[in-house]
Amino acid sequence: MALNEAKAASVQTAFLCHSHKDEDLAKGLQNYLVGLGWTVYIDWQDATMPPVPNRETASKIKTRIRATDWFLFLATQNSMVSRWCPWEIGFADGVKPIDTILIIPTQAADGTFHGNEYLQLYRRIDVSKATGNPVLVIEPGNEYSGKTMNEMRAVVR
Repeated sequence: MALNEAKAASVQTAFLCHSHKDEDLAKGLQNYLVGLGWTVYIDWQDATMPPVPNRETASKIKTRIRATDWFLFLATQNSMVSRWCPWEIGFADGVKPIDTILIIPTQAADGTFHGNEYLQLYRRIDVSKATGNPVLVIEPGNEYSGKTMNEMRAVVR
């Protein structure tokens, strides 16, 4: 569903910030959220984007970030060294309410999480270790409390 159609139908919309090197992870997250009734914008699926990133790309990304209900940051080793991802979350931080920015952390094989310190400012999506809910939104500094993704639907309405 296109963003405009989703907004008209009161469907939750999200901009997914990620490294293009993590296409499979991004697509998997998109499919999961679509299954919950969300519409998730991924820039490389947008036929109106220029084939080579340029000033127009940045302008379109800014427009999409503003237009969506949520900003999701897929924190991977690749997104942390991307030229675009830190810029995108910095832009989102300046134009969106902090409660609508969510981090999706990923873990390396050695158990460490990917991400810079500033990502700790935001809520994160995580697998619940203490409840029967499979996925929760965790407040900064908390380990095992939060809202389910379905409960998050009411936050931006």
